[in-house]
Amino acid sequence: VQLQASGGGLVQAGGSLRLSCAASGIIFSSNAMVWHRQAPGKQRELVAAITSDGTTNYVHSVKGRFTISRDNAKNRVYLQMNSLKPDDTAVYYCSTFDIVSRRSYWGQGTLVTVSS
Repeated sequence: VQLQASGGGLVQAGGSLRLSCAASGIIFSSNAMVWHRQAPGKQRELVAAITSDGTTNYVHSVKGRFTISRDNAKNRVYLQMNSLKPDDTAVYYCSTFDIVSRRSYWGQGTLVTVSS
């Protein structure tokens, strides 16, 4: 199983980025997918999740600014991040709990830096 996150970078406050996570080795369409982030010196937190049927959930701090989506044909999950703030600076990870193996899997993370 591999989860490959990409799309991070340096952006000014107010800008946008789109993260992508490519999954392999799982029945992607059957699994919920999750984006987490870990800021320097802080605990990892769940940012957004999308179930196999497309139901989404967000941490309060990103509601209205971030959108999680999935493309089952491409085995990809996305995180569109708009109106970025310096507090959004973190390493962003995608993860899933595979319903077949009953194991959790994590990608390697992609760094998002928002300058003020």
